[in-house]
Amino acid sequence: MILSIQGCMAVGKTTAVKYLQQNAPYVNISYETNDDVIDEIKNCRLNKNNYEDYLEIQKLFLKKEVDRYNMAIKHSCSVMDFGAEEIEFYTLNYPKTIGVEWEIENALHAELTAVRKCMPARILFLDASEEVLRQHKENDGTRSRNFFEHYLKYLLPLKREWFFNKPNVDILRVDNLSIEEVGLKGKEWCDRCITIYS
Repeated sequence: MILSIQGCMAVGKTTAVKYLQQNAPYVNISYETNDDVIDEIKNCRLNKNNYEDYLEIQKLFLKKEVDRYNMAIKHSCSVMDFGAEEIEFYTLNYPKTIGVEWEIENALHAELTAVRKCMPARILFLDASEEVLRQHKENDGTRSRNFFEHYLKYLLPLKREWFFNKPNVDILRVDNLSIEEVGLKGKEWCDRCITIYS
């Protein structure tokens, strides 16, 4: 069984996943690690705001997610720090946030078809107000989050619309929750999913 923790940048996904790793040893954790893909993009000098380059970039990310899924399904239950649902959403929606209407669905048909076979059984979407997201960003000195403003203004509204309409998405508001409470609620959600889907 594949589960995924989803949400906006700086909402607390990694915190929730780390809590699971420490307190739910029966769950395999799969972190989103794309350093190799990012290095290849830099080495090839690909520009995501150029159509042809964007297609090549997303092919790399889509393939990476399929490979990650194939590792995750070797375990009885894996929780993804962002799963295949994230790369599908981003691939189709990022161009809209820069004001272009690129043809993506057919151009990446094979890659999107492959990644759609890797979707989680259930998704926990962590959501928070803009004020709380900004506080989290400022309090986290370990990441630069250069993409944060664009994400907040353009991608997050599309993301909420995309995910909130899916039947397998549960929403957790974290505005008034401590780090410990977010982790605990994430574990409770995970345990419910295991009970339901086992």
